[in-house]
Amino acid sequence: MKILLVGEYSRLHNSLKEGLIALGHEAVIVGHGDGFKNYDVDYLIEKRWDSGWKKKVKVGIFKLTGFDISSHLTYRDFKRQQRFFSGFDIVQLINENSFNCQPKYEKRMLSYLFANNNKSFLLSCGDDYLNVKYNFENPNSKSVLQPYLAGKISDKNFQNVLKFRKKSFKKLHDFIINNVSGIISSDLDYHIALQNHRKYLGMIPNPVNVDKIKFIEQNQHKAVRIFFGINTETYHKKGLEFFEQALTIIKAEFAEKVDIKITRDLPYADYINLYDKANILLDQVYANDQGYNALEAMAKGKVVFTGAENVFIQHYNITDDVAINAVPDVDELVTKIRLLLQNPTQIDAIRRSARSFIEREHHYVEIAKKYVQTWTKA
Repeated sequence: MKILLVGEYSRLHNSLKEGLIALGHEAVIVGHGDGFKNYDVDYLIEKRWDSGWKKKVKVGIFKLTGFDISSHLTYRDFKRQQRFFSGFDIVQLINENSFNCQPKYEKRMLSYLFANNNKSFLLSCGDDYLNVKYNFENPNSKSVLQPYLAGKISDKNFQNVLKFRKKSFKKLHDFIINNVSGIISSDLDYHIALQNHRKYLGMIPNPVNVDKIKFIEQNQHKAVRIFFGINTETYHKKGLEFFEQALTIIKAEFAEKVDIKITRDLPYADYINLYDKANILLDQVYANDQGYNALEAMAKGKVVFTGAENVFIQHYNITDDVAINAVPDVDELVTKIRLLLQNPTQIDAIRRSARSFIEREHHYVEIAKKYVQTWTKA
């Protein structure tokens, strides 16, 4: 089959592409690489006028006229390359705003893709209309909405989520749903919101290339190494302030036993390389299941503080710890980190269980097979 994967925000589509190619399919990615993360894509749709003085000019023009320069230039870039985006058996969208444009431009590009290819599918692996709607209707459930409702994130800084409540994005959602053959979720945080939807095809776990991502044997060091990579754009959304506060306490308490590395806004490749020497990685506190960064770290044999709630444990029938469930509570985070520092043999047990879990449940070729089966049956 020929497969066009639209958008990339976490390396999900890159790993899926690698699995599909291993199965003998042809797969390519079109997208903008997600800013500073700079993910690999086959056809680059550049996101222009999105930083510095140009962004300020763009915002000013938009306020005065409603014209979005970035969306217009993205659409123009798409049109220039659109001959490469037809004749595919399968088109899969990374989410409902795959090109990160205003809905009217998004709809123009999607209209071309829907009209010039066979079957199309939508992934739910981030914020979208149904997920955001569910979280607002269930404010006490663990989700990225909680820090916003607690007043930690302004409306302005939460627009990437709030935009899905606008009428224009609801219309875009309806347009996409009417044109795709089905919706697939990537983990339990998105599965929960979709369970009763008429076009929901089920959850397929994130693919992880366990051939490319090797398990790293840890050398014996005097200090346990903790890695904490901050993305300032998602600082409150992922509850990173709880980790920062916890690390301050841990550093004071275990000065000789812990080596803490904190970074900010690194490109994906640099981020990955830096945490290779770490024993423990701090990811996020508002999730039920693991996102992509956590899964890749688990594959390398890191003890990851991330989502590992009971719904996750029950779904995968987990008997040994494969990750540490992180919650928005500094004292609880300190307690869990402290226990690991006091019991280093537990670190080794968890990291080996984590690798086994990834190989069993997230193997990129096996996951690619599940996608092909789902696409074919739909």
